[in-house]
Amino acid sequence: MDLADRPTIPANASILRRLRLGAHALDVLKDDPGNPYYGPLLNACMDRETYARLATTWRKSQVGKLLLDERPSLQGRELDFDALRALPPGTLGHEFARYYDRNMIEPFVSDFPVEGDVDYLSKRYRETHDLFHVITGYGTDEVGEMELQAFVLGNLGLRQAAFILLLATPRMLQNEGVRGFAPYVARVIAAYRRGRRSREMLSVRYERFWEEPVAALAELLCAPPRAA
Repeated sequence: MDLADRPTIPANASILRRLRLGAHALDVLKDDPGNPYYGPLLNACMDRETYARLATTWRKSQVGKLLLDERPSLQGRELDFDALRALPPGTLGHEFARYYDRNMIEPFVSDFPVEGDVDYLSKRYRETHDLFHVITGYGTDEVGEMELQAFVLGNLGLRQAAFILLLATPRMLQNEGVRGFAPYVARVIAAYRRGRRSREMLSVRYERFWEEPVAALAELLCAPPRAA
């Protein structure tokens, strides 16, 4: 599909319009989960108000306003992964590059147009999602992914995270079985509570911390995990 033919979200789009666009994005993502356009589109459709509230808060502080004005990017095509791999083991940059190598996945890229603060925050969340895995320690298996979704639900209040957790419930019940489902729910609740106790993760300029140890950043940004 040509870029000009892709659906966009009008600034004053109704909830119904955003739900229709979100459903269309989900349909595309079922067969192409890494799609660089429809992933951010789904994110923006479901969390426009969430990002608008975040942007309002950010613009009240000098640091947040600067980040929104400068719009730094963590897209894969803009990062030097060879340089990140060359950093000492345990540093954020080294572990971030290793994360992609170990999981055999491609870094995030996006073709979604950024026309304002809301679009930028939607893109920024997609860019930092994998960094959140590295810093929080949640795995990339299904349970680890759901733990991270619960963490960001608590930390940022993203509706998309709640929607993903809800959709995953029947599958996780089937995968974990009746006995395993209760411990899974306890882990998700613990991750949600940890997210609520942690610093707001989206506003960090991770580009400045490639040489910092992951353990030190995790201690600075994240509340310590508690037993489920």
